[in-house]
Amino acid sequence: MIDGQPLACFQPFIDTATGRIAGIEALGRLRQDDGRLQSVGPLFADPKRPAAELRRLDRLIRDNALGRLHEVPGDWFLSLNISPRWISRLRPGQPLPSLKQLQRHGIPPQRIVFEITELGGDSQRLSDVVARYREAGARIAIDDFGAGYSQLDRVLALQPDILKLDMRLFQAAARGGPSSDVVRALAQMAEKTGCWIIAEGVETEAELHFALECGSRYVQGFLFAKAEMEFFAADAFVERFAELRDRYVMQKVVERERLMNLRKQLSQLMLRLQAWAEGDAPLDELPNVQEYPWLLRFYQCDRHGTQLTPNVERRNGAWTADTRYLGHNWSWRPYFYHLLAEGWHERRLTLSNTYRDATSNQYCLTAGQFFDNGQRLLLIDVDAAGF
Repeated sequence: MIDGQPLACFQPFIDTATGRIAGIEALGRLRQDDGRLQSVGPLFADPKRPAAELRRLDRLIRDNALGRLHEVPGDWFLSLNISPRWISRLRPGQPLPSLKQLQRHGIPPQRIVFEITELGGDSQRLSDVVARYREAGARIAIDDFGAGYSQLDRVLALQPDILKLDMRLFQAAARGGPSSDVVRALAQMAEKTGCWIIAEGVETEAELHFALECGSRYVQGFLFAKAEMEFFAADAFVERFAELRDRYVMQKVVERERLMNLRKQLSQLMLRLQAWAEGDAPLDELPNVQEYPWLLRFYQCDRHGTQLTPNVERRNGAWTADTRYLGHNWSWRPYFYHLLAEGWHERRLTLSNTYRDATSNQYCLTAGQFFDNGQRLLLIDVDAAGF
């Protein structure tokens, strides 16, 4: 027996291009006799609850949400959660209850996003039902993307329109560290497959900045609004979002200025190191190690990427030579063929994107410039933590 009146509350999705509300997610609540609202999440997570009882509850909540969609602007979409476990119980060719609900309420499927939750269910049956949703005109989202490796298979099978980043993974990534690299990679994968990204659980300004950095089309979270019974005006968060976005852009401008300043310093350093290399001078004739606190190492390669000289590294406040990588070929690294493509003809300095060095586990940038009539390439690895 479920205690309380089932109803839907609505949490808005903020369009990062406009700051306006673009849609809402229906979240189930139970209204108690004293007016308090309780989430239905614990009920759906309880394995002892009969599946038929939960399906009835879900349809009541969904019915309440669809019945209120006429209260919002006609260009808003409504996101509805769908459990793969329940889809697996449908008979082949059986009319889909969700589409029947849309017809009963006169809701165009184009306004609906069916959000696939959980990792269970029959994959083939799920693919068939998703195809029918899409044929009707609805869009498909995968929730909690990144929470399980098997979801990569699901993305390939379902080809969703939207990916919602797993909230716990996203919030951890916004604090930095290895998880941020994972989420950026997931976002790049989504972009290449034509998916829009939703960042949910955006609760702080730093998390919003990270969501924007990942190219999120929509953001959702307590930074703007909790799930409420009543609807917000479409432009309720425009001013607040614009303020936060402008601070993000200014932060990026400052980062870019630091990078431009680094490039100037690297250009000057390149000239000094090339002169040092061409003169076969000893280590003690190198610039003072304290002048360049961000410099990790430098070395030379031939134009095919084979290392010609030891790594010259800063250790204990002095320059030392490390011969371990002599003869190694680095042409397979992404920055190297960028150097070949961009720096070979003009002999200009080229700077790589930031990457994590597999040996030192540090975030690095690599600068490179050809010299000696294009026969040698001087490479400088930079500690990117401050850039």
